[in-house]
Amino acid sequence: MAGAQQNANEPLADLTGIGALNGAIASTAERRALYLKLFSGEMFKGFQNNTIARDLIMKRTLRGGKSLQFIYTGRTKAEYHVPGRSILGNEDKAPPVAEKTITCDDLLISSAFVYELDEVLSHYDLRSEISRKIGYALAEKYDRLIFRAIAKGARQASPVSMSGYQEPGGTQVQVGSGSGALSDAYSATNLINAFYDAAAAMDEKGVSTDGRVGVLNPRQYYALIQEVGSNGLINRDETGTALQSGQGVVSIAGIKIYKSMNIPFLGRYGTKYDGTTGVTAPSNTGDFVSVALEDASGAQTGINNDYGLAAEVGSTSCGLIFQKEAAGMLEAIGPQVQVTSGDVSVIYQGDVMLGRLACGCDYLNPAAAVELHVTSTAPSAF
Repeated sequence: MAGAQQNANEPLADLTGIGALNGAIASTAERRALYLKLFSGEMFKGFQNNTIARDLIMKRTLRGGKSLQFIYTGRTKAEYHVPGRSILGNEDKAPPVAEKTITCDDLLISSAFVYELDEVLSHYDLRSEISRKIGYALAEKYDRLIFRAIAKGARQASPVSMSGYQEPGGTQVQVGSGSGALSDAYSATNLINAFYDAAAAMDEKGVSTDGRVGVLNPRQYYALIQEVGSNGLINRDETGTALQSGQGVVSIAGIKIYKSMNIPFLGRYGTKYDGTTGVTAPSNTGDFVSVALEDASGAQTGINNDYGLAAEVGSTSCGLIFQKEAAGMLEAIGPQVQVTSGDVSVIYQGDVMLGRLACGCDYLNPAAAVELHVTSTAPSAF
C-alpha cells in the first residue's frame, strides 16, 4: 500500500555505501563521509593553480610558537699565520651574526554559505565552483603578501651591521630613462636591460644563481615574448604553446620569468593603462584588472608583520627579480577546508564552506631581492 510503513520482517537491500569510508554506513554521517572530498580537492586546486610565489621563496612550517627566527652570518677574512703565534680565532670576532624574526599573522579565511534548497534546484555543481573561488581568494592574498615583502627587502640594508663589516643590502634598478612611467615599464628593451643589470648586481653581491626568478605583470611579460626570435637576448629554446603559457619558460641572464597580477605595479595590482603613452585599456576590462594597493602595515587588523602602507610601497615599483633566499613564509596552518555539518546544517538548512590559512611573511636576505622601478627616484625604504 502506498505510504505504508515497511514491515520489520521484510528483507532489507544491501546498501552500497558509495559515499562511505571503508563501508561504514551505520549513520547518515558515515554514509556521506566522502562527499566533501570534491570540495576539498577543488579548493586546493584553486589555491595551487593561482599562487606562483609559494615555491619561489623559503617556506617553513610553524609549530608550537608564534614566530620563527632566521640567523644571518656575515663574512669573515683570511689571514697569514705568523710562525710561533697561537691560533685562537679571528681577532675581529668574525663572522658577525644577526637575526630576523617572522611572526604569524592572524587567521586568513574565505567562506561562503550554501543553502541546501539552492543546491537541490540548481542544475550545475554549485560547491565546486564556490570552492575554486575560495582557493583563488586565499592564493591572491598569499602572493600579494610575499611580493610586498620582497619589494620591502629590496630597499633594506643587510641585517648584519657589525662595526667594521659591510654586508650587501637590497638592489633597486631603474627601468628606462624616466621619460614616461608606463612606456618605460612596458618596453621590452628597457626590461631586458634591467634584467641584465639585476643579474650583475646579484653576482657582485655573491647571491647564488640557483633559484633566480623575475615576476612581471602580464602585459610586461607578453611584451617580452613578442621579441623572442628577433632580439637575440631572450632564451629561444622554448616556442609555441610552451612559450605562450607564461609559466616561467622565458629567461634572461639565467633568470626565469613569471607573470602575475599580484605584484605591486605603479601603485596598483595587475595592469595600469594610460592612453597618452600608447598603453590603452581594452574595452570592458572591469575594475578587477587594476586594483589599488591596500594598507598592510602592522597597524591593520590581523597583520602582525609589516607589508607597508600603500603610500610606502609607492607608485613607481614595476617588477621584482629575486632569488629564493629573498623572503621567507611561515605557515602555521596550511590551506585547509572546513565545512559545517550535523546540527548546524539542520538549523540553517545549509552549510558554511570555509577555506583558511595562517601564515606570515617577511624579507630575509635583502641582497637576494631586486626591485624594478620607473623614474629616476627609487622608492623609499619602510
